[in-house]
Amino acid sequence: MKNRKKLLLGLIGICFCGILSSCGVREIEKTKENKVIFIPVIFRVNPETGEKDNEALVKSFNEIYKDKYYLDVEWVMETEEEYRTNLKKLNVADKLPAIVFDVQILPSFYKMMVEDGRLMDLSSYIESDEELKTAIEPQILESCKDSDGKIYFCPAGSATFSYTGIFWNKELFKKAGIEEFPKTWNEFWKVCDKLKENNIIPLSLHTDGTGWSAMLIATAEAASTKAGKKFMEDTLPTSYNNKTGLRMAKTLKRMFQYTTEDALHNDFDVAHENFNDGKTAMLANGYWQIEQLNEKIYDKVAFSFFPENETIFSVEQFSWSITNTYSDEVKQGAMEFIKFRVLEQEKEREEFLKSMIDKEDVRGDYARAVSNNPTLIPSYQTKWNSILQEEVIGEALPQLATGDITPEQFVEREDESVIRYNMEQ
Repeated sequence: MKNRKKLLLGLIGICFCGILSSCGVREIEKTKENKVIFIPVIFRVNPETGEKDNEALVKSFNEIYKDKYYLDVEWVMETEEEYRTNLKKLNVADKLPAIVFDVQILPSFYKMMVEDGRLMDLSSYIESDEELKTAIEPQILESCKDSDGKIYFCPAGSATFSYTGIFWNKELFKKAGIEEFPKTWNEFWKVCDKLKENNIIPLSLHTDGTGWSAMLIATAEAASTKAGKKFMEDTLPTSYNNKTGLRMAKTLKRMFQYTTEDALHNDFDVAHENFNDGKTAMLANGYWQIEQLNEKIYDKVAFSFFPENETIFSVEQFSWSITNTYSDEVKQGAMEFIKFRVLEQEKEREEFLKSMIDKEDVRGDYARAVSNNPTLIPSYQTKWNSILQEEVIGEALPQLATGDITPEQFVEREDESVIRYNMEQ
């Protein structure tokens, strides 16, 4: 595992050097020969699967618009967290591509980009294009508006493919005598106890990165209360020293008694592998996890939203922005690609729900869950300050899990991040 990570880090370093030298502001304007406008963009290659993100979308766009636009893609092998880190470096070096994504995941970075004029206002484009505007659900479009009323990122038309919940191993549940996924949080903890009593590890967790899987469960549980739901809707909370903050800390500590020994000081890939290998019974993640299930486990896996029919979603996590560095022609081409993406995803959503709703597999589970009017909870990744997400969670969560710090001390560390963040602004 360690040797593989070192190899990946080496490859990532090589890829990133290539980005700095060739991607940046390498705008290729119209040429007399072909009159095609090149649109620079960076997309990820998944380090685990080797698959290229948005590859089919890129090919379709380039074919349809071959006489007018060309998406000039730089493929980089890196995780989502590494992409976000490198995005900041590209911003400092003034070498951002024309289209960027995940900018809104960290509120402070997004705020800085807007204030520095790095992102294009998309409002007029969306408002003047009835086809595009109609394809985006009204409540989603409204949630994209900044405090100044402008729109700096365009979402997918629907939140359908951004919902998260829990993937669970039906075979392991059955071995423990459990027939269905728990409907309440009290039942959830009873299920964890029963799995553990039958020598089955209940949860796949990790602490590195932003502690994604653990934080999903903790924030969903907290949002089951009225106060908790309101707290999760706050952007950049000024304090976590309240009932909801302490509740989340206690939930985090509690869940780590139900996980693997390698959950501490490791990233999501370890949690993913443990679930994919059938070592754990549950993994919290989003729709995209379906594509990452291996053949051996696929038929054993079911999907459910969190207890109380809750789902955490992130419009921001699947939104794209256009940078202001480029010419109007390039930005217009970038907007055409973003519109193309929205319309294609709307077709995909309709086809998915229609074709999957009656299937007796994990895709059918997901389609039925989406159609069951879940309670929507915003993601902490789009609401909390960057210091808390990038430093405190990774440092303090293992200490909380092992009992080196108390839930009260964990909350204190969270509030210290707020102070540090405000001082740096």
